[in-house]
Amino acid sequence: MVFPNGFAALLQASTGRADEVVRALGGQPSVSIRLNPAKLSACPFPDATPVPWSPYGFLLKERPVFTLDPLFHAGCYYVQDSSAMFVGHVFREMTAGLTGGCRVLDLCAAPGGKTTDLAASLRERFGDHFTLLSNEVMRGRYSVLRSNLELWGDERVGCVSRDPSAFGGEPLFDVILADVPCSGEGMFRKDPQALAEWSLSTVDFCAARSKRILSDIWPALKPGGLLIYSTCTFNHLENDDTVAWMADELGADVLPPKPFPPVVNTRYGQLLLPGLVPGEGQYVAALRKHGEAVVLSADPFLLFKAERPAVSDTPRDPLVNVDRATALRYLHGDAIVLPEGAPPGPVVIGYDGHPLGPAKNLGRRCNNLYPKSRRIRMDV
Repeated sequence: MVFPNGFAALLQASTGRADEVVRALGGQPSVSIRLNPAKLSACPFPDATPVPWSPYGFLLKERPVFTLDPLFHAGCYYVQDSSAMFVGHVFREMTAGLTGGCRVLDLCAAPGGKTTDLAASLRERFGDHFTLLSNEVMRGRYSVLRSNLELWGDERVGCVSRDPSAFGGEPLFDVILADVPCSGEGMFRKDPQALAEWSLSTVDFCAARSKRILSDIWPALKPGGLLIYSTCTFNHLENDDTVAWMADELGADVLPPKPFPPVVNTRYGQLLLPGLVPGEGQYVAALRKHGEAVVLSADPFLLFKAERPAVSDTPRDPLVNVDRATALRYLHGDAIVLPEGAPPGPVVIGYDGHPLGPAKNLGRRCNNLYPKSRRIRMDV
């Protein structure tokens, strides 16, 4: 892998471990999933090992063809880099003292990995007493976010597509996660485009854009509220320097992170480095906004007309379980024949007890009503 001019020097200045990281970036990326605890309690892949900082995360020995796994299409797990799961760890750690309920905004949410991680944590901690609003300003990416939230299936999660400036005006949230667009240094071995587009001027541009986003969103965080800031990059300009700017210019206290080796504690946050961890690059920091806490009143779902894409795990129509081959044909959009004794009329096709989608059983044949936009396009 050939790196752009200036990258190695900035990496060394920011981490002090440029040689280790550069060597690791020349290797193969790891593969990991995070379970949906509402649907699965055990990892479906043999020989998987737990991700140390996630109660739901598992590292896989090799990359399977996820497209050909019906459990993937049922939303039983989410494919996510293990380093990205550390954001959920910080969220759980920093919100441990909250009681009663919690309103959360995931500001830059697509494709939905961190939203679904937060949803699982909030569901476990608060039951039905939470609100999670997931936002993505780019309309093309928003459709992917909405689809992934529909598969995940938590009805306390809503999604919108708004510019960060739309949320300003009054305090609406106890917690905001700002996983801001960045120069993507931590994704170089997974994203060739990030490598091709990197330059020192891009780093400066991303750092300035992050400050604009954070300034726009700051009024929506209640006084005393928590902001979790994250990037998938290594450099101090977009990471520690931006956190210091937030503390000084916006008014916040940086919350000191608890050590979690081999994660590196920086001046203000924590940094996951390839070569030290199996995943890609990730930076996370947490801040508490100055001021006395207030009681939140306005409902952000109503205020921003959030979509509620969740599909209930308890289908209204009868669930008909099919074998793996039939499930894949159904997901491909093919005509299928249901097992003998399946009820006539509207049904929900299921695999291993997990709903996949609708169909209409006509007896000798079955109308496949699986949405065309989500059908498997490869040979099954």
